[in-house]
Amino acid sequence: MCVGPLKKICHWGPLSALAMIKIITLMTIHCSRQWWPPQDSVPAAASFLLFFILSGLTLFHFISAIFEGPGYLTLKWIPEKATDIQYLQYCIVCQGYKAPRSHHCRKCNRCVMKMDHHCPWINTCVGHYNHGHFTAFLASAVGGCCVSFVILISWVATVLSLKPLPFPPPAVYTLILVVFSIGLSIGVVLAVGMLLYFQILAIVRNRTEIEDWILEKSRYRRNDTDAKYIHPYSKGWRFNVSQVFTWDFTPVGDGITWPIIDGCDQYTLTREQLAQKLNKRKRARIYRIVKAASGSKFPIGHGCGVFFHPLCTDEPRIKLDVDDIVIVTRWKKYAFYIGYLDKKNRKKEKMGNRNV
Repeated sequence: MCVGPLKKICHWGPLSALAMIKIITLMTIHCSRQWWPPQDSVPAAASFLLFFILSGLTLFHFISAIFEGPGYLTLKWIPEKATDIQYLQYCIVCQGYKAPRSHHCRKCNRCVMKMDHHCPWINTCVGHYNHGHFTAFLASAVGGCCVSFVILISWVATVLSLKPLPFPPPAVYTLILVVFSIGLSIGVVLAVGMLLYFQILAIVRNRTEIEDWILEKSRYRRNDTDAKYIHPYSKGWRFNVSQVFTWDFTPVGDGITWPIIDGCDQYTLTREQLAQKLNKRKRARIYRIVKAASGSKFPIGHGCGVFFHPLCTDEPRIKLDVDDIVIVTRWKKYAFYIGYLDKKNRKKEKMGNRNV
């Protein structure tokens, strides 16, 4: 049983990532030493050293991203000036106000500073303090897997060729592991490479994934006005990058007060959030449930349309009974978002099926 700091790693995400790192690393080193021994030439030694460095950096930044953590807002946090409370949202769970760029994570159960998203692979959020480590982990993983792919493919091509092998014939299970490692490398390059692309964009723009969503909603909210919401934190890509990537990967700032562009203030973002929350409440509609819903991710009792259109979210689903009263804040063709559920004096904020 994991105790103390090991709890952060004893989760399917970090354990799976560590297993993939270990398999790819061991098989690449094994194949490299057979196909192109480092002692044979300078290029062979350079390629072996490059992969070894990238593998080491991947592990270092992976562990650092986990144990550094995103940075959590102090419980019961309030701004220094009491008058600033009017510009902030209150977190019922943490019993304090959310600082600018801070958001509450249901899985971490804390308000996270400059929260980008919750990553199951590191079993924590990506935020202010570990954004640099997380991005460096992605970059080194993609680079290492590219080198690994070349080495592993070359080794397999040598084994399958009709020429005499320069090393002892491999066992069947070794060949299977190598092919499996090639598949893992391709998967990492494609999936992690896409995530790396979005993280680089987030850093260059100084705009988190959540703030991208806030910006998009602001365009719809203000489409009939001349006033436009301006993201207050992007001061040019060089400045933005320097805020995250420092020589020791310690980000600039305390995660509460941020450098802002001219014409904005510390609460430009939070005022827009409050306005969007108010607009969301105005759009809310009250429904009475006329057909029960099981709360399953793939409900089978509401037709093929609902079954084959699962919600692309990690929000929990809830069970609905006939005559329950719900307040719906967003809805699509096959699902709706329940803002509050009034059932036996309980209130919940979760997802539900639209078949009511």
